[in-house]
Amino acid sequence: MQSVIVKVPGSTSNLGPGFDCLGVALGVYNRIRVTRQADAEGPGIEGSAMAVEAAALFFTRAKIEPFAFGCQIAGEVPVSRGLGSSVTVRLGIVSGLNALAGSPLSRQGVFEVCAELEGHPDNAAPAQFGGFTVAGTEEGFSALRFAVSSNLRFVLLIPGFEIRTGDARRLLPPEISRRDAVASSARACRITAAFAARRYDALRGAFADTAFHQPHRLPLIPFLPGVLAAAVRAGALGGFLSGSGSTIACLTLREPEPVAAAMRAAAGETPVRTLVTRADNFGARLVARRST
Repeated sequence: MQSVIVKVPGSTSNLGPGFDCLGVALGVYNRIRVTRQADAEGPGIEGSAMAVEAAALFFTRAKIEPFAFGCQIAGEVPVSRGLGSSVTVRLGIVSGLNALAGSPLSRQGVFEVCAELEGHPDNAAPAQFGGFTVAGTEEGFSALRFAVSSNLRFVLLIPGFEIRTGDARRLLPPEISRRDAVASSARACRITAAFAARRYDALRGAFADTAFHQPHRLPLIPFLPGVLAAAVRAGALGGFLSGSGSTIACLTLREPEPVAAAMRAAAGETPVRTLVTRADNFGARLVARRST
């Protein structure tokens, strides 16, 4: 019996105007154990359907005969909070199966499988490659990756309620105006340039999203504007709804605790917790391999 453990970082995506394109890997992790055996235990906390779907696509893309496996998931990435929980599971399973099969897929190939399973690459890219990523879907899934300084802190406000990605996407308009698209594109480009040059001070004001998704998701998380404003007053460079929520992410180069305290206070009576972390610059990695 062979087993591997894959450590996969959670991630934050969109970063405001970088809808479905921008993402950052975070220092919060799930660990997925994949075991090759006929009578392995069933898939972990995300349920068997996700594991079966991930395995089916992996075996198809790798062009190898399917084999029986089991998986268990443990870690700290909360489910349905906009922190890439589903990616950690899918990527962990695909990476684990790839390792057990002798690595028929490259690192890029594993990323492409995970992005296809997700339907968009904004979380899959940072989870696989680490750092800040710019992902696209033109002629297949692609990603550019930039390391992130440890001086930049991410302050996460994690509400006690879940938001399903499908529910959040149904709130989005089918079209936006050209003026809004140009303004959003300019801010997304500024975010990319700031991360690429490590000019994090240039992030101030760049996370505003007036058209793509955040304004339309306010019914799901009405205290978002107040939390973002409070964080900036406390020293944050800015912030945004992480993925489709419910987590709110803010970035700071200063002491993070005053930012975290301001965010908690602005959430009012809503049950929340805060987590301060840094970017993960390594991405998914194999941390254990065992044979018995």
